[in-house]
Amino acid sequence: MEYLDSREPATVRPAVPRRHPESPRPVPGLRPVALALGLRRPDQRQWRELGELLWVGDEPMDRLVDWMIIEGADHTRPLFDHALRAGIDRVPDAPEPLRAFFTDIETPPPWLDMARVHQGERVFRSGGADGIYIARDVSFLGGYLASGFNKTLLRTGALEKGPGKRFAETLQWALDVTSENGMAPLGVGYRSTVRVRLIHSFVRRHVASLPDWQADEWGLPINQTDMAATLVGALIAPFVGSMAMGIIPTPRELDQAAHLTRYVGRLIGVQDRLLPTSFRDAVRILYHCLTAITNPDETTPQLAIPMADDPLRWHYRDFGTLRGRIARAQHLSVASTFLGPAAMGQLGLPRYMPPWYPLLRIPVNLARCLAARTLPGGMRRAEIRGRSEQEDFLRLLVGSEDVIIGGSTRID
Repeated sequence: MEYLDSREPATVRPAVPRRHPESPRPVPGLRPVALALGLRRPDQRQWRELGELLWVGDEPMDRLVDWMIIEGADHTRPLFDHALRAGIDRVPDAPEPLRAFFTDIETPPPWLDMARVHQGERVFRSGGADGIYIARDVSFLGGYLASGFNKTLLRTGALEKGPGKRFAETLQWALDVTSENGMAPLGVGYRSTVRVRLIHSFVRRHVASLPDWQADEWGLPINQTDMAATLVGALIAPFVGSMAMGIIPTPRELDQAAHLTRYVGRLIGVQDRLLPTSFRDAVRILYHCLTAITNPDETTPQLAIPMADDPLRWHYRDFGTLRGRIARAQHLSVASTFLGPAAMGQLGLPRYMPPWYPLLRIPVNLARCLAARTLPGGMRRAEIRGRSEQEDFLRLLVGSEDVIIGGSTRID
């Protein structure tokens, strides 16, 4: 037993929150990949650590947010934004808490290879729309099986704003991160990632203070275990699913994508022990985290069904009703193929949809991969085409509306 942070009432908490199961749970879709890579379920030490990390937030950012609130957000938030935009050395007389935080994130870790990071950006872009569909229909939709994380979402406006809006913001963040030189110092992806980290800290502080937040049951909102699963699910799971749809990166490219993920994770506040050192390690982290957090309950269909129906409301140029129904069936086809009937039933969705979309895409993607790797300039063309498809999909989701990262999050 341990005592809660000194900012909380002096009550005793359990070593791990009650949401942490006695033993690893089945993981829809990912177990065959884990077995193929020779990965095993977490051992006793790893399992205990995953539970303990449900109590752990992001101490450097949480400490900075505490200071920002005490000093007054009207004064400190512009200083934060200035440092994020221009670098801490361009902030005259920067207060020490701000300088300490930004000096840390602006100092490259010894393992960082920016050339590999930028190659990881290119690999993600070349995955095109199908990679994004995996992120939406498998990682994002399947993520609602993690009911512990749903508790935070429901307390920050996930139902009122709609899950589609949250996904659009997540997609905008991913496009920023994987844009040309997006993760360069002060690049658009770098800035978006640190902004997300700030939003997470405000949400963590707000939700943990709500009278209906059951800390002994759920742990800390946006904790390390949930963050690691979300990070790797967003940036690595698309590669896992895309390979089954005919998009075949090389082992080197997969490791470059993992290196990108490692750097993004460092900036977003995930601890080093949960950052991947290779593609195989990334799959291990995702697999282990999901065995700990996959626990569907009544919140699962509450969030999943609106997400599945969201294509009916997308911004089509013409034949909106027909195209919406086709798109809904298409995305359910992807979800059903990878998640399986049991998980689909837990999500409150049709247990089986024919895998027509993945099957149609396999020959197309294989042909594109072959052309990209054999024709002069093929990889660059694949990258340009893929990014165009990804941006078009974002426009389909939101129309002419601007996407503001964090705009769907309610903190009041």
